[in-house]
Amino acid sequence: MHASPGEVSAARPATASIAPQATGEFLGFDRNEYPGDGRLAELHRHFAFAGFWLNNPPGASANTWAGKRQTLRDAGFGFLTLWNGRLDAEILRAQKAGTAPASLGKRDGAAAIEAARREGFPRGTIVFLDQEEGGRLLPEQAAYFFGWTEQVGASAYKPGSYLSGQPSPDGVGLDGGKLTITTAEDVRQQVAARHLHPVVFWVAQDACPPAPGCVAQIPPLKESGTADAAVWQFAQSPRRPDLTRSCATTYAADGNCYGGASKDLALDLNVAHSADPSSGR
Repeated sequence: MHASPGEVSAARPATASIAPQATGEFLGFDRNEYPGDGRLAELHRHFAFAGFWLNNPPGASANTWAGKRQTLRDAGFGFLTLWNGRLDAEILRAQKAGTAPASLGKRDGAAAIEAARREGFPRGTIVFLDQEEGGRLLPEQAAYFFGWTEQVGASAYKPGSYLSGQPSPDGVGLDGGKLTITTAEDVRQQVAARHLHPVVFWVAQDACPPAPGCVAQIPPLKESGTADAAVWQFAQSPRRPDLTRSCATTYAADGNCYGGASKDLALDLNVAHSADPSSGR
């Protein structure tokens, strides 16, 4: 799962325990494939919470997390509850076929609500929309995005979004200087201007710096670059070479991050103030 910043506009593994850091922050992981029931005890020695897909992850034809909420809860995990959103190309295809982006977002939001209920997530759970493409949202992306978040916000659940906290080009200023924006900042501005339901941010920012790479010392959440982020994904598997040159040696030789829990489970690493960032227990 990668929130890309660009299109629109031998390893030292992490070995932290599930105990909060001195700052009161917790380590979590996410990955597209369920790691298997037999790996949960090992993973929970290192991680307090796990990403949980409500629908098929990006590029997958099935959702291996389905039906596993109680198993993860019994193993002690908190949750990052996640819905895979639409790429811009998908939104445009649907629009061409007669489905308006906002209507598509509302429809997917309703499906996310039903999936969260089916999995047993309690009222008040934050469901994160996976916004994979970064930079300022294009008009059809914004219509889909806020159609989804408003649908979820009107339900018993709360809307959040996994999105890019990596600055992307955003035109030229009056002084001729190059402007940048993050997807998180764009969403924040639009929510405020349009008086929409608040959106909880899970930001992807694996550029080194501010990200330290796949390391044992968990970075303070405040260093993500997004002041009000609830969760920061600071390491991705596989690493993105253009953003991680200065911390490349912290990743395994194959470019993945294994988080200290295993040598065969590639992970994305996250930090949050809560051991249950979605309040999904």
